[in-house]
Amino acid sequence: MSNANSWDPARSAVYPLAPLPASALAGVRRRRIFALLLDLILVSVLSFAIFFGLGLLTLGVAWLFLPPLFPIVAFFYNGLTISGSSMATPGMKAMDLEMRLTDGSRVPFIYASVHAVLFYLSLYLFAPILLFSLFASDKRCLHDILAGVIVLRRA
Repeated sequence: MSNANSWDPARSAVYPLAPLPASALAGVRRRRIFALLLDLILVSVLSFAIFFGLGLLTLGVAWLFLPPLFPIVAFFYNGLTISGSSMATPGMKAMDLEMRLTDGSRVPFIYASVHAVLFYLSLYLFAPILLFSLFASDKRCLHDILAGVIVLRRA
């Protein structure tokens, strides 16, 4: 007897995507590292440009009161680029990667931003947690799993 309200493990799978072809995950870890380096450079340049520009506009007064801009810029950088039409940051795009939800759909802004926050927290608080992807068959890091996303090679 089946009840519509009963729990069905097949319907509530954590990873509902069909098995991915090997080409979708080929070289993803290595490419993510290079994409991260490119994105860190871009976010740093953007942060410095905003900091310098606001300082010039206010004749240096803003430099005394501005909070660290890197986390703010990184939050919006990741949220806007990943939720955009390319589904990737410029670094990911250069490395032929894209991010999707585990059901295969486009990542909304809030998911992409939360993913960035979880990544930076794991990077700064306990970096070895990033090694989790070495043991995951779909090459996802713990922050990917918590945000409900997967990084794939572009089709």
